[in-house]
Amino acid sequence: MTELSHSPVAREARDQEPTLAELEEEGEIAADYIEEFLDIADVDGDINIDVRNGRAYLAVTESDEADSNLSVLSHTETVNALQELTRLAVQSKTGAFSRLILDIGGSRAAREAELSRLVDRAAEQLEAGATSAALPPMSSYERKLVHDLVAARGFVSNSSGEGRDRHTVITRS
Repeated sequence: MTELSHSPVAREARDQEPTLAELEEEGEIAADYIEEFLDIADVDGDINIDVRNGRAYLAVTESDEADSNLSVLSHTETVNALQELTRLAVQSKTGAFSRLILDIGGSRAAREAELSRLVDRAAEQLEAGATSAALPPMSSYERKLVHDLVAARGFVSNSSGEGRDRHTVITRS
């Protein structure tokens, strides 16, 4: 195993976000892990790596083959589980916590559209006189997306609860 030039201790000592090189390395490690997973599962897909907003993003898209079976992995719960496994694989190689985002077959875009609909319904409740509207529990990444959607609609949101029960509560500004 090769030794990495940037340890988590060094990152913590710098008290900084990961560098572009570190994020690119996360993406490469994650791509290798997902590629091996796809081979074992006999699922076809192309892997694209991107770095933006201080995170590595890995997108698995349908390959050019007509009979792609990628949809079997594109359910939200499955993508979230694979994302956590991939983050652990990255962490075991780098020694540093990963905030990598995994998208399989457009699952993130579909989830963002679903979150937007949830925020729309909550906004309707507030406009109808409710003092607050609570959304179901979701990941920190999804809550961040919700906070952005809520702010764009002119409302206020806060996260509430602990662990798996952490959710977003929306109120008027």
